[in-house]
Amino acid sequence: MVIARVSDAYATDLFDVDELDRRLDLAHSARTVAELDTLTEDLGEPTTALVAVTSSLQVADDANRPPTKRLRVIMSSVEREGRWIVPKQTAMRIFWGNAELDFREASLAPGVTTIDVRVTMGNLELILPPELAIDVDVSSVMGSVEQRHRLPVEPDPSRPMLRVIGRVFMGNLEISTLLPGETKRDGMRRDRDKRRDKRRALRDARRGRRALPPGDR
Repeated sequence: MVIARVSDAYATDLFDVDELDRRLDLAHSARTVAELDTLTEDLGEPTTALVAVTSSLQVADDANRPPTKRLRVIMSSVEREGRWIVPKQTAMRIFWGNAELDFREASLAPGVTTIDVRVTMGNLELILPPELAIDVDVSSVMGSVEQRHRLPVEPDPSRPMLRVIGRVFMGNLEISTLLPGETKRDGMRRDRDKRRDKRRALRDARRGRRALPPGDR
């Protein structure tokens, strides 16, 4: 698909965000296959490197991996990003604080990794790579639990899974998916493009325009 090829090329730094927007706009407005072909003719043939860019997650039985860990954030902030070892079980207690855990380059053990969260008047943000499956069972009392998965995948028994349980009281839990190296701003642009695509599809359907087959876009 043309949109997937263009997105992969952007993820591998072949062009910037503005050029991504330009090509996506042209893809959405294309009316012939020839118009779509011109958007990828300078990208060459698809290679396995384009697929590998979304697979930065490290899976290993690390001898240094702690089985359990307790992390308290009280009127302060904590960030974990880059390459870090994720315990099999983590108890997070956040009170009037903020925590951000970025799993895109993290090392996870095979199987299920559990995070038990208790957020009280604070914020917890989890950033996932596309290939990491997640199961969320978190209750909310006067708070919010928000999940935004742009590239969901089916759970794979041979891959790790993140299980998030617990409670949010007068606070926020946000779970989002970003590509390796992608900023939150880039992710917001992806969300915007997706919403715009849906609006255009609905508008075209109402106007009775002839659309290209979904597999050609």
